[in-house]
Amino acid sequence: MPSPRITLDQWAALVAVVEQGGYGQASEHLHRTQSTVTYTIKKLEDQLGLKVFERQGRRAALTPAGQVLYRRGKSLLDDAARLERSASGLAQGWEAEVRLAVEAIFPTWLLLRALAEFGSAHPDIRIELTEAVLGGVEEALTEGRVDFVIGTLVPGGFIGDSLLQVRFVCAAAPTHPLHQLGRPVEIEDLRAHRHLVVRDSGARRSRSGGWLNERRWTVSNKATSIRAACMGLGFAWYAEENIREELQAGSLERLPLTEGAERFATLYLVYADRVAAGPATRRLVEIIRAQVAENCRVAGDSGHQ
Repeated sequence: MPSPRITLDQWAALVAVVEQGGYGQASEHLHRTQSTVTYTIKKLEDQLGLKVFERQGRRAALTPAGQVLYRRGKSLLDDAARLERSASGLAQGWEAEVRLAVEAIFPTWLLLRALAEFGSAHPDIRIELTEAVLGGVEEALTEGRVDFVIGTLVPGGFIGDSLLQVRFVCAAAPTHPLHQLGRPVEIEDLRAHRHLVVRDSGARRSRSGGWLNERRWTVSNKATSIRAACMGLGFAWYAEENIREELQAGSLERLPLTEGAERFATLYLVYADRVAAGPATRRLVEIIRAQVAENCRVAGDSGHQ
């Protein structure tokens, strides 16, 4: 097999120019001079015999061929980075860090219990946890920022395994006007009151968690939403386990909706690359699965963050 003519350094320059928004920004990102980056791209174009960028005003835009090369080049760099991480892990026996993204509806207590068990056995391995909502989990996976995720969606090109089912309940403070109706609550009743929503943490914010009231507050943290509900500022559908203590204490109560009082979502565990996953990643996944099996009934009564 002939050796590749284009080096990883050249592909990295191409990707940097695209993702950083220009040659100047790419030079800062790569800690090189702008002339070096320009020369690197020019050499890549000469070697391939095609134009990667074309001028549009004061900015360089990808040609159709350049768009293909950018996607392939980024994939190549991602593969190279995964290979290096895998080699480093093999050299050390265990990888130095495990990165995971977890949907906010997963039980916090359960996740921390699993991390505590893992940390007790492997105290020197770093954990980088991203707590995300909806599209934020998917993006962490597709952008190669994590070793595995727990989320409600398995993106195209990945394979996931069902982990547990989450039950959502609609709840509000006992003093909320919806609890004072003295009858089952209709959807039309909800429209007159504030809906508390946790924002999709993905950059595109393209997903929602279901029905949305026009009259609503959108926040970025589930704890803020829960606190607001306890203060009587609105209602929301919560993963039941998220508000277990509030329900037990009586600071929140389930609303007697005529329809939609309960919702269910399935959480999946998805590896970024099962084959390349190191022993630490695999061990943490084993612990999470064991904790779910021990503490949750994967049906309507499971615990969820």
